[in-house]
Amino acid sequence: MSTKRSQTQKMRLPTFTQKVPLEVPSPTEKDWSKDNIEDYVIKDLDQGVDSLPQPYRMINKLVNLVFDLAWELIEERDTLKESESDCIQLTIYPPLTEVQLNKMPNCMASSQDYVFIGVGKGFFIYNLYNTKRICTWEKLKVDVTSIWATDLGNEILIALLDEMGIIRLFYFYKDSLFLIKAINEVEDTSKHNTCVKMAISQGGDFAAFLLQGVGDVWLDVYKLPKESWLKEVEHPQVTSNAKKKARQTQLNSVDPTPVDNLEMDMNIYFRGDIKLSFPVPIMKIKPPKPITGTTFKSPLEVFAKIEDCYGLGSGQNHFIKESQWEHQAEIFYTSYRKFLDGEWEEEPLSSATFHFLLPSCLTAMPAEVRSPSGVACILGIHWTRSHNFFLYSLNRTLKDKADPEGVWPCAAPIVVSQLSCSSSYLVLACEDGVLTLWDLAEGFPLGVVALPEGCTCQSLHFLKYFLIHKGQKMFPEGPVKSQMKCVVLCTDASLYLVEASGTQEPTISMLVERPTKHIDKAICAVAPVPTLPGMVLIFSKNGSVNLMDVTKAEVICAFAPPRSYHLEVPWEPLFVVSSHHPCFLLHGGCPAETEATTDNANDPWNSVFYFNFETYPLLENISKNCTIPLKDLVDDKVFSRVLPLEERCQRFLQKSFQTLKKNQMKGHDHWARLRKYSLILQKENTKKF
Repeated sequence: MSTKRSQTQKMRLPTFTQKVPLEVPSPTEKDWSKDNIEDYVIKDLDQGVDSLPQPYRMINKLVNLVFDLAWELIEERDTLKESESDCIQLTIYPPLTEVQLNKMPNCMASSQDYVFIGVGKGFFIYNLYNTKRICTWEKLKVDVTSIWATDLGNEILIALLDEMGIIRLFYFYKDSLFLIKAINEVEDTSKHNTCVKMAISQGGDFAAFLLQGVGDVWLDVYKLPKESWLKEVEHPQVTSNAKKKARQTQLNSVDPTPVDNLEMDMNIYFRGDIKLSFPVPIMKIKPPKPITGTTFKSPLEVFAKIEDCYGLGSGQNHFIKESQWEHQAEIFYTSYRKFLDGEWEEEPLSSATFHFLLPSCLTAMPAEVRSPSGVACILGIHWTRSHNFFLYSLNRTLKDKADPEGVWPCAAPIVVSQLSCSSSYLVLACEDGVLTLWDLAEGFPLGVVALPEGCTCQSLHFLKYFLIHKGQKMFPEGPVKSQMKCVVLCTDASLYLVEASGTQEPTISMLVERPTKHIDKAICAVAPVPTLPGMVLIFSKNGSVNLMDVTKAEVICAFAPPRSYHLEVPWEPLFVVSSHHPCFLLHGGCPAETEATTDNANDPWNSVFYFNFETYPLLENISKNCTIPLKDLVDDKVFSRVLPLEERCQRFLQKSFQTLKKNQMKGHDHWARLRKYSLILQKENTKKF
């Protein structure tokens, strides 16, 4: 055997030596050739002779593959460490307090001094000052999925949506909680309609609910009798059935058990014995019908169909015949047959986004209709894959025909629309990345901005207007007109700042670029901080929560729960930012070292962490001294451009009057001196003569 092997080695030696020229390899791996390894000629003579048989060759390949994967992982970790070492180490602040819950929180909302946490079978109410639970309402058989809270002055309107799609309205007044009505609850489950989305107008005068059922979708609009609610809770009238039930309970019960419809949890009473007035339905809106062939015989019939220009621009009234639509569809199918053939999923039901708009020059209203100041008068709505933004008047009854009073057509389908908290600005983001900025209060468009190529708006958030005074970001106390700032989160996780100022061209600047190497750092949610000027919270997929200054496009600090906790779903964080207080709450999940069990209800299941900006050194001064009165900004050139036109004219006239008066005084002094000199000269002349 040894003789044959030596002969084979002697025979193969010339072949290897002839194919590979003698050369010195490069000292670094970067200069080595990247060609396929099969193209290399074996340089190791023993490797060519001692080739492994099966299955050892397969084992060798698997071992090499494991080593390659391990090496790639090591290189990725080294690259990550290098990038982290290059970045500035952020200050990470822990939470101020921890709220332990025995149930999984599904949603949160905040209003005034309270936070509302939706859990299984009900919701909790906590006080923001001391993070103490003050009320518990658990009367459902399913979990709560969404919760909204709207400020009605001293009262709060709460809307609760459960897993069955039933929406319930609650009225929170002082130390009492009242159930108003379950909007879409019916006894026959076969006729049940599911609520998908809802919105309440500023001030709580109107509410709209998007419902689905039996392959159809529509929008129900209600008028809320908030004045009647206030009178009914201040002068309650207990129902007769509740009186009888309470009397029977007191007579028949041996133990002092509470009445079923009058429960107390710490400081808040649930009053089920008092019935409040139901919301009044005023309108039912359905999606626009698909455009089909016309039945009109002349263009005059088309314009005659449009009454008072209502619906002009919706595309419903046209002069395109059915044969033309069929011919266009045939050409389209012929051109794209290879892409259209095959099985297609059923197209989902259309959805809608809607906003309540205040009276303005852009929203046409009949002359006889006068809406009180601060009360919504128009409902703006756009449907999925629709180019049009429809405007509906809220001054109507359910018997009236629900036709739009106005239509704003866009060049591409609208994907995102957002209304500012003051209802003064509206932004429409289209599918092609174009943003249209509207100043509703003044009645003119602020401009049009295009996102970079390939970017599409995912969410849009308005910032409370601020300016830089003596190197510090400040909120002006008075009203500021035609000044808008908002941040735009794109679908590729990039973040942009859009600014518009009066008639000047709007600007767009990048805050965070699209992540290419580290996908876990991609932004999944953004939330402005109303109490900190120019600050937004950024939530990433890796669970990090950072505070960014949009003026400098840099991260100031970070917030994180204790290390023993981990976020339940980092790419969909559950949080709420208070509009009136410098704080926010974040759901931190359950401790990593312990497993949550449902056997003992007293064991903490999940934790919600409370972060207060005023307790952190970097943000203490910013949150306390961020408002400046108008009198301190009189000589500020930047602020003078953002004042209302009337205020600017008044200041200009006052300044001109003061300048004229000073000039007159100077002229009076000049003429007095000349008169004095003339008198002296006259006296001297008389002496000479």
